[in-house]
Amino acid sequence: MSLVAALRTGRAVHSPSGTLASSTGVVVQARGYAAPVKSAKKVSSKFRPNAGNEDKKKRGLRDAGLFRPMSVNNLSEPVFQSDQRISLQLPVFRPEALTPAAAGKAMSFPQEESKALKAYGLPTNILVDYMLLTKPCSIVREATVSVLDQLDSAAGTSSKDTRVVLTGKSGCGKSYLLLQAVQYSLQKEWINLYIPRAINLVNSSSPFVYDARTQTYNQPFFAQQLLKRFVDVNEALIRSLTVQGSYPLEERAVSIGAPLADLINIGVEMQSVAPVVLSALLDELAKQTKYPVLLAIDDFQALYCMSQYRDPFFRAIKAYHLTLPRTLLEFASGERSFARGAVLGALSTQNTTYRTPLELIESLGLQPTMPANPYVRREAELVEYAKGLKSFPVPERLTVDEAASLFDLWQQKKALHLPRGDEIFLAKYTEAGGNAREFVKKGLLQTVTM
Repeated sequence: MSLVAALRTGRAVHSPSGTLASSTGVVVQARGYAAPVKSAKKVSSKFRPNAGNEDKKKRGLRDAGLFRPMSVNNLSEPVFQSDQRISLQLPVFRPEALTPAAAGKAMSFPQEESKALKAYGLPTNILVDYMLLTKPCSIVREATVSVLDQLDSAAGTSSKDTRVVLTGKSGCGKSYLLLQAVQYSLQKEWINLYIPRAINLVNSSSPFVYDARTQTYNQPFFAQQLLKRFVDVNEALIRSLTVQGSYPLEERAVSIGAPLADLINIGVEMQSVAPVVLSALLDELAKQTKYPVLLAIDDFQALYCMSQYRDPFFRAIKAYHLTLPRTLLEFASGERSFARGAVLGALSTQNTTYRTPLELIESLGLQPTMPANPYVRREAELVEYAKGLKSFPVPERLTVDEAASLFDLWQQKKALHLPRGDEIFLAKYTEAGGNAREFVKKGLLQTVTM
């Protein structure tokens, strides 16, 4: 029977080997799905990709694409000597050394009095300079000696007689001069309240809340922080002062004769009453006669500008409707005054959002930068707050001696990419027109060797 016939009839020929045979001699092999498959023999490879991991773990991690720092011993080679930063060796800024003969010299602020810089902070431009220099320092100018002489004469008189505003062109050194006055007064045992960035009082950068009692807007967080900084700077002097009035606060009361530090601590601990405590503190400082008080304000013109705060109807709030700016304006105008002390301010022209208003310009006798005819409206409140202020014009240009000391100061710090010489100095001094900021920022720091 053939294979085809067998399949048709359903017959099949089975064999023990699993093959189907026919009479024609054709043999068909069965598939055998259940037959076990023999596993291939594994051969171990001699390649070891992680053979060196043990050594790497011992050496430590290595960042790809970064250079390893050189050993300290290699930095003693002469090739590295020119770029090493050295500590400035400058005379110390002391009251006894601040004579007319010291004009034109660079002096470093003493370390013990530098805590005021850390507590109150610094204007932005001065902060950037001190980040490049190893220690806070400044150039003593002829204007410095004049301002300090005014502080000496104000130590025994009311602050109403000494309300001075530093004026001048942008970059002439008003902020540095104000900082020198603060450092000088600290060493002469004055109580200091320094506000280096008055713009932060009106630029809506801190929370505010309406006070129905005074019908002004309080800034509790800013007041609390200012109290903390005040204590850090003047702690040694306020220990001997006592309260001359009674102040009933929310949960605690301060009676007559209590230490002034107790009143301040309440404002430091309770933010909700910090504005009230700060106002009470200024009242107490105005009454006491043991220590003179210096109120120093940078960005002084911001107190006379419209603030960035908004009321519930989204109307802009005037600066004198904020409690703390209003208090500062009252001392600046002489409405309130310290029994001994002075009020010192400095105008800033860098931030064009807060330009000096016409009322303040006319009070200081400055040249108006805007229309000033009789038909231009003056705000009566600002006119009152600007009365009695005296202008102290800061020289627009550095003298040659002052500029030479400034040039040597940055040369010692190896911050310049210039060879030292009279030709380079005179060229950069001429390019800057004698302006202090332009001389440093554009004349020196933005110059590279060709």
